[in-house]
Amino acid sequence: MTLVVIGPVTNDLICIGENNFRKTGGATYYQSFIFDEFYKDYLAIVNCSDAKIVNDFPDSDKVKVVLKDDTHFFINNYPDMDNLDYREQLSNFAQIPIFPGDLEGFLPEKIDGFVINPLNRFDFPLETIEYLKSFNVPVFISIQGFLRVPGTESNNSYSIKLDNYGMLTDILSGVNAIFLDESEANIIGLDHDVDEMVITDASKGSRVICDEEVKIEAVKCDNIVDSTGCGDTYMASYIVKRLNNYSIKQSGEFASLIASKKLTKFGHY
Repeated sequence: MTLVVIGPVTNDLICIGENNFRKTGGATYYQSFIFDEFYKDYLAIVNCSDAKIVNDFPDSDKVKVVLKDDTHFFINNYPDMDNLDYREQLSNFAQIPIFPGDLEGFLPEKIDGFVINPLNRFDFPLETIEYLKSFNVPVFISIQGFLRVPGTESNNSYSIKLDNYGMLTDILSGVNAIFLDESEANIIGLDHDVDEMVITDASKGSRVICDEEVKIEAVKCDNIVDSTGCGDTYMASYIVKRLNNYSIKQSGEFASLIASKKLTKFGHY
């Protein structure tokens, strides 16, 4: 049985204070390092224009590339070294959707579940979401990409703002768990047909909305180096435990611990 993780890989520019770094990114990229350590039977499927980018993953044999004519590019700017919870973001808003036909040749015969990581609302058309739901296995979705829309044009990139998405109700219907932060929860509300809403709030901890509300304390980190990908790390860590039948509380506490460790490293976990 294989956990299938799907979503764009990116070329990123990370700006922390006066220091700039170029690196590979994207939720599927960051999560692959967690799955490679804690859930060995996984497959990552990424959409981009350069197949060589798989060499940056922990195990290139576990990555399949859906070749498109563009690659997502993000600038993640952290202007305040003392507050890495605050991030300014720009994106090229690549329009490189993944369709069911793109996936048919890659999917394994037996699947544990799907992890869906859009970086903008073009990545996963509703037909693709419905196709993945038809396998009747657990489905986990990161919400942020569906909410991203361009702001004002600046230096050939676009600033990002978050806005609700009319297709979201259909996309989320029947999903096992969705992952978002408090600002995104304020946009979409808490009334959705999902089993678990996992809501993070950076250094303030997280909470899971299910039949009840389960609160998870943040694990204190005194040496924050890079917070890019921290939410993706949390999501993958939480999924690992839930698929291994741990409770919501146990899964959240494990995810908080691993996310705090990622904060101390530049790049991936």
